[in-house]
Amino acid sequence: MTPVAHSISTADRASPPSLRARARHRHRLTHATRPSSRSPLQRRFARLGWLFASPALLVILAVTVFPILFSVIMSVSNVDVSGDGFRLDGLTGSNYSVLMGSDRWVHALVFTLLYTVGTVAVEVVLGTAVALVLERLTTGRGWMMALLLLPWSMITVISGELWNYIYNGVYGVLSVVLEPVLGHSVNVLGTPLLAGAAMGVADVWKTTPFVAIIVLAGLVMLPREVTEAARVDGASGWTIFWRVRLPLLRPTLAIAVLFRILQAFGVFDLPFVLTGGGPGNSTESLAMLGWRAMFQDLKFGPGAAVATSTAAIVLIGCLAFLKVFRSQVGNEEIGT
Repeated sequence: MTPVAHSISTADRASPPSLRARARHRHRLTHATRPSSRSPLQRRFARLGWLFASPALLVILAVTVFPILFSVIMSVSNVDVSGDGFRLDGLTGSNYSVLMGSDRWVHALVFTLLYTVGTVAVEVVLGTAVALVLERLTTGRGWMMALLLLPWSMITVISGELWNYIYNGVYGVLSVVLEPVLGHSVNVLGTPLLAGAAMGVADVWKTTPFVAIIVLAGLVMLPREVTEAARVDGASGWTIFWRVRLPLLRPTLAIAVLFRILQAFGVFDLPFVLTGGGPGNSTESLAMLGWRAMFQDLKFGPGAAVATSTAAIVLIGCLAFLKVFRSQVGNEEIGT
């Protein structure tokens, strides 16, 4: 343990049990001094707040909560499709049986998991590196941030078409550059492995700025005293980042990772525009599989089961991630 880490851990930080004890003590004091009931004016302001928030809550209920609940109901129902539409005819578990026995669903799940883990890991590393560079800029930081945000602000369909032009095997920029070197044209989107990697590159290019901005906000909020004390004690730049700043950045990185997992696991527009799920079904995500089942094959029950299972997997993953994150809050050891 470095001298600065030893001084921080012994003089400025209390052990986790004492922190929890003091938190419980403050909680008891707060509840002891809090009035037992609110005044009529406070209740009136609360009712007024709910009144003003009710239009937004109704919109959220109509466009978010109701479709989710209806999708769950549809996934456990017999759905009869006719020329007049569709109707629900009794409950059944056959939709999930078809789902679990489908090799296509398993492949889409594996691809979505690998795509999420790979892109999020690369984006966190690159975003942190970009944030460190932006933090050191004294002039022109605003212009650099504006240029950095251009890929992220671009609509995914447009960026997908842009990368589709780059990857095209006939007139694409990548093929023109690599053909003199390799001696033949390169059809990146025509090979399953290369098509998945090409999708990952396009996703990293677009969303790394999002991670960089979040990490930069966390870097700006870090206490300068800790870094200056480590520098005075003779710690190198890498040691300061790895043993001092990175542990303090855990909450910020957790937020960035959580947002990116939610976005990457539900990816639809990028493979839809860039590869169409191909070649074959090699780049078909869970979102694309559910869309094809419902709107191309008109299998509303299995399609709703795909959507519901995807939402359940994301929910379980996020809850597990938050549980691990909460268990580490307050237990960071600088310099370990």
